[in-house]
Amino acid sequence: MVTYGEPGAVTWVESLGGPFVVLPEVVLEAWSGSAGVGDAGDDYDRACAVEGFVGLVRVGSAEGLVLGDEPASTTYLPTQGVFVRWSAAESEEAMLGSVDAAIRAAPWEPELTWQVPGPVVLFDAAWTGEESRLQEHLRVDLEAGAYGVRAAHVEPDPRTALTLVAVRRLPG
Repeated sequence: MVTYGEPGAVTWVESLGGPFVVLPEVVLEAWSGSAGVGDAGDDYDRACAVEGFVGLVRVGSAEGLVLGDEPASTTYLPTQGVFVRWSAAESEEAMLGSVDAAIRAAPWEPELTWQVPGPVVLFDAAWTGEESRLQEHLRVDLEAGAYGVRAAHVEPDPRTALTLVAVRRLPG
């Protein structure tokens, strides 16, 4: 895992070049990554087929959230309930300092509904679920329930660009 700024402040997960997947821990072992076989291809192919910033894919008894578009360094900020995807910034401080204003100014895409059975793990979609435990990953403690997920690309100034993926618990 790559950490920018003060050690341990925020952990950024890197990709080998493809999309990220955010999977419920309970179905982690069902993810084949790029190691799948058969006529249907593999889970990595399904993740790559997601167009735009986010999409959902079926994984075992649950849904995984695909973070598509570009293989940008990604972290999760629990206070804001947002995955931050670093496209451009002069420093981690500049990137993180722009998040709150970016959330307020974001041109959000339509919201998806994601059913989550509990904690999730963010990792490179190329890895199998089993391999993800040995590679760069980030565990996010989400409570079981329905979540609204929306995404936006924001350029708060000429030197800073980020994609936000907001995850909010839906009532009920």
